Amino acid sequence: MRVSDALDIDEAELEERFVRASGPGGQNVNKVSTAVELRFNLRANTSIPPYARERLKRLAGRRLTLDGVIVIQADRFRSQEQNRADARARLAELIAEALVRPKLRIKTKPSRGAREERIKAKTVRGQVKKMRSRKVDFD
Repeated sequence: MRVSDALDIDEAELEERFVRASGPGGQNVNKVSTAVELRFNLRANTSIPPYARERLKRLAGRRLTLDGVIVIQADRFRSQEQNRADARARLAELIAEALVRPKLRIKTKPSRGAREERIKAKTVRGQVKKMRSRKVDFD
């Protein structure tokens, strides 16, 4: 299965189980196992780089079992073939998202002008409030 230009997942690492789906399909739902449960053993995989593996664990969330297997349930469509394609596409999307390294945040300080402007605005606001609270006594 092709995830990106740099990464391919071996078909032998994917395990599919077909189960009965809920939802639309009429009597077909009761007779045919159209839903797909796609299992991908992340712990046994060696083609995914370590940085992406850690990110993938976080992105998978509750789809990741304690054994390190990512389970994707697909029952959106009525046909088994469409659900297979959907499950594989969702897994590929998840892995591709994990491969993208997040941009590192560079700490910056506010400029001197920005700090001065902030202090000035606070002073002006304080003066406005002070003017409201004064009670003038003309005696």
